[in-house]
Amino acid sequence: MMDELTIRRPDDWHVHLRDGAMLRGVVGYTARQFARAIVMPNLAPPVTTAALGRAYRDRILAAVPDGLDFTPLMTCYLTDDTDPDDLAAGFADGTFTAAKLYPANATTNSAHGVTDIANIEAVLERMAEIGMPLCVHGEVTEADIDVFDREAVFIDRILDPLVRRLPALRVIFEHITTQDAVGFVDGAGDRVAATITPQHLHINRNAMLVGGMRPHNYCLPVAKRETHRLALRKAATSGSASYFLGTDSAPHAQDAKESACGCAGIFNAPFALESYLAVFEEEGAIDRFEAFASENGPRFYGLPLNEGTVTLRREEHDVLAAFDAEGTPVVPFHAGDTLRWKLA
Repeated sequence: MMDELTIRRPDDWHVHLRDGAMLRGVVGYTARQFARAIVMPNLAPPVTTAALGRAYRDRILAAVPDGLDFTPLMTCYLTDDTDPDDLAAGFADGTFTAAKLYPANATTNSAHGVTDIANIEAVLERMAEIGMPLCVHGEVTEADIDVFDREAVFIDRILDPLVRRLPALRVIFEHITTQDAVGFVDGAGDRVAATITPQHLHINRNAMLVGGMRPHNYCLPVAKRETHRLALRKAATSGSASYFLGTDSAPHAQDAKESACGCAGIFNAPFALESYLAVFEEEGAIDRFEAFASENGPRFYGLPLNEGTVTLRREEHDVLAAFDAEGTPVVPFHAGDTLRWKLA
């Protein structure tokens, strides 16, 4: 039995770091594990211009605890009114690594998102031309579409036509949750990739609904049926370069989660690597973990691999019921559970 694993230092290709006190309270959990992270722009107000992107990056760097080497990779929040020239300039000068498509009202702080993909056709064409990656929250938002079907419908109505229309556009289908998404990515060619979260590898929708409402297992896109969870585990551990690590860690205050209208988001940053590694061990694929965590993402984004390493050791440890984020309690994924691996 393997008791220690050393891998190239990984990156997180999808994380929410928030702002203000919450940012200061949570960024260290990401920075201690990951060299870089694609930072989501859905603040209030959102990061919609290069100037706002630079300002947010400065706030993140100021919040990183001393002694940690961490690079935030900024994304631009696309709206119906995004300026292609400002976006391209932000990409050219290194402010932005990618742009983010939120369908309007699909998730937290997405009210300013895109109301119709046709409204940003010129932006997407410009991105394809300059090689700027597009990160996609893949759900439709129509009220008549069941929440458990919104990812599959998005593929058919929006994503498949988009990649056919703009074959040069590099697309990251983020936090996929369905067998449909796996099938799409597998058949889409090398211009399309996907991130997978730890929670969607560990839980199905029963974790939200059986034995009472469990708000700390609620995120968007929501966890689906067991057949979909198994398809995601197979994809993540397959060795395919099309899949890579993206936690979608999304902290909310405990009282905001445990409210009459609980916020969507799972805070998994404190033990993200340990959570993922448990899945790879269960699937007999520890030898494929480094590629998923440390290699596939930077290669898809066209960035260099990290030089350093991290080591995980087999050591059982209990996950706290809540973490303190600058005075705000935040409940983590696996709260109260025992994990088998620990970051050295």
